[in-house]
Amino acid sequence: MVKNSFISIILKEQEENKENRGSVEFQVVSFTNKIRRLTSQLELHKKDYLSLRGQRKILGKRQRLLSQGDTCPWC
Repeated sequence: MVKNSFISIILKEQEENKENRGSVEFQVVSFTNKIRRLTSQLELHKKDYLSLRGQRKILGKRQRLLSQGDTCPWC
């Protein structure tokens, strides 16, 4: 539940600052929302392999962004 409240706080901040759409935090939150939507869609349609592939690609992108934030020397 802490994670969900953290995401909602970030979304509220991002709505106020429309210029920060390229920030890592905003991209991680948007990927998380896409993953949630795809997960609920895949629960209904278990054999939808194209959506499953898209979900895996988004998971990889989000993981790369999260790992980039840990190793960034100038951040």
